Amino acid sequence: MHRSAALAAAALFAVAAAVVPSAVPAAASQPPERVAKPVAPRGLFLTVSGSQNTWIRGVLLQCSPQPSGPHPEAAQACAALDEARGDLDRLRGEPHPCTKQYDPVTVSATGAWRGRPTAWHKTFSNACELAVATGPVFRF
Repeated sequence: MHRSAALAAAALFAVAAAVVPSAVPAAASQPPERVAKPVAPRGLFLTVSGSQNTWIRGVLLQCSPQPSGPHPEAAQACAALDEARGDLDRLRGEPHPCTKQYDPVTVSATGAWRGRPTAWHKTFSNACELAVATGPVFRF
């Protein structure tokens, strides 16, 4: 009984092996599947975090083709970035007096501004100093 089962299994394997090679040329003759290219980031992912990362929040800012995304002041933030030509160190900000309270906040911007890769981060003494330096960009 065991011998006939083994012979049947061997015969089935031989038939399967004979069929599979004939299927390979047919598959090879089909056009190759298109491989998806990595998508460039569309916009800047902005984050703000509190002292010692006790809290963090983030939002996506999209400026192309028009200001959009969940940033609450997308149009103003994009205009500020356009004025600074995407250089976050050159933002005009909103000059006004601040207290000297030390409660640091760290901000970052990663992604792309107008198609140009961007990776930037900076720590400010407090939220007021952040607003003075960056205006509406990190106001979310």
